[in-house]
Amino acid sequence: MATTLCTPGVDGLDEAVDVLRDWQYDGAPMQLHPGDLGWYVRWGAEAAAAAVRTWSRDGRILAVGLLDGPGLVRLTIAPDARQDEELARRLVADVTRPERGVLPEGRANVEAPLDALVRDLLGEEGWTTDEPWTPLCRDLTQPVGDPGVRIEVVDGPEQAHAYAAVHRAAFDGARLTGEGWRAMASGSAFAEARSLLAYDDEGNAVAGVTVWSAGPGRPGLLEPMGVHRDHRRNGYGAAISLAAAAALRCLGSSSALVCTPTSNAPAVATYRAAGFRQLPEVRDRCRAA
Repeated sequence: MATTLCTPGVDGLDEAVDVLRDWQYDGAPMQLHPGDLGWYVRWGAEAAAAAVRTWSRDGRILAVGLLDGPGLVRLTIAPDARQDEELARRLVADVTRPERGVLPEGRANVEAPLDALVRDLLGEEGWTTDEPWTPLCRDLTQPVGDPGVRIEVVDGPEQAHAYAAVHRAAFDGARLTGEGWRAMASGSAFAEARSLLAYDDEGNAVAGVTVWSAGPGRPGLLEPMGVHRDHRRNGYGAAISLAAAAALRCLGSSSALVCTPTSNAPAVATYRAAGFRQLPEVRDRCRAA
């Protein structure tokens, strides 16, 4: 039976999240996580569903992609289907032909697990590799230390607006609002997620993070973590990362994952200071304009 491409719609978004949960396991190559879909819901469920693509065969989803920005599809594949040639060739056809509704013409990136055949086939089509990213992982089988600052779980309109303000002050061009946080929190992926705020001694919200569990015994994700630009270089990034790891452990996660551009050396150092172990770099497949 042939593989079919689908845009699932709002009603199918929960199924995509559930499938991604099932595909997470310790030691897996860095890949799309249910938290990535959950974070996208800050733009609304309809926008998130419109950005998702699934590839199915005989009623089973074998691959999920998230159109995470212009010209980027973040793609992952069922662990037992990553060397499936028919699926890989269908994925290549769909991401390289704009009329299929996955990627536009011109420059484009495909993020896919390092052990997926689709990466090799894209290379044969002339796709090169892009700038490196550094994944980091923290084991959660042992208790996590005290972050040393006041941490609060975001719950309610006032904290939602404070979280959004910290996020905008941490990331250039960020547009998150309190309403966007509430939209995210209403999504199914957030049932196993928490947003946290760190405060300084004067009561200022100085850093924020959202953590996403994929269920007990599976890796959880930090997405995103940021420190207010006016409060950097005070250890708040490491503190909120420790709090994030502790929150994931409470949610039953086996480990905590995060990925950041290798060029962002301060971020890599921050996670390492919070006990995260640096993993081998990963690179997207890239098509020149």
